[in-house]
Amino acid sequence: MKTKIYRVKGTLLDSDKAKPFTREMKAIKEEDIKEKLYSEFGSKHRLNRDQIIFEEIAEIAPEDVKDPIVQNLL
Repeated sequence: MKTKIYRVKGTLLDSDKAKPFTREMKAIKEEDIKEKLYSEFGSKHRLNRDQIIFEEIAEIAPEDVKDPIVQNLL
């Protein structure tokens, strides 16, 4: 199975305000990305799944990657 690179944009609904986020990650499918981000934001920010809103999940080309960590994985 071939991994793909995704750019995820969304919002974290914290107790006092909404915080936008953008992440680039490698995964096989979109569902894997969602589960990884639910786990990460839940453990680091103590957010429930209903407090994490995904606005856009788009597959991107390797040359469009801006995150240096993901660039090193390519």
